[in-house]
Amino acid sequence: MAEAFARIHGGEKVEAYSAGSRPSGVVNPNAIEAMRELGYDLSRQRSRSIVDLPDIEFDFVATMGCGDACPFVRAKRREDWDIPDPKALPPEEFRAVRDLIGSKVKTLLKTMD
Repeated sequence: MAEAFARIHGGEKVEAYSAGSRPSGVVNPNAIEAMRELGYDLSRQRSRSIVDLPDIEFDFVATMGCGDACPFVRAKRREDWDIPDPKALPPEEFRAVRDLIGSKVKTLLKTMD
């Protein structure tokens, strides 16, 4: 969802990637539905591993709730966004996590202008 929000709010100025340390290969259907509610289609995306990321130093990397256990990805700037994994949450709580991610992405993009 963070990648989608970066694309929505960053437009052509942002090249965004999303990856996990243990991807399932499929995007969570709840994420697809939650983003569809906002007019964004995630249905053609797939979950990717961090090994699929380009071998570059990123301008920014956000990790989400894994703290010291997060795999290392080279970045000029990084933040751990202490955001719970919403995959097992009921729809209303899932939407709240979606909205928190969207808010954090918007705030980040403002600081990067």
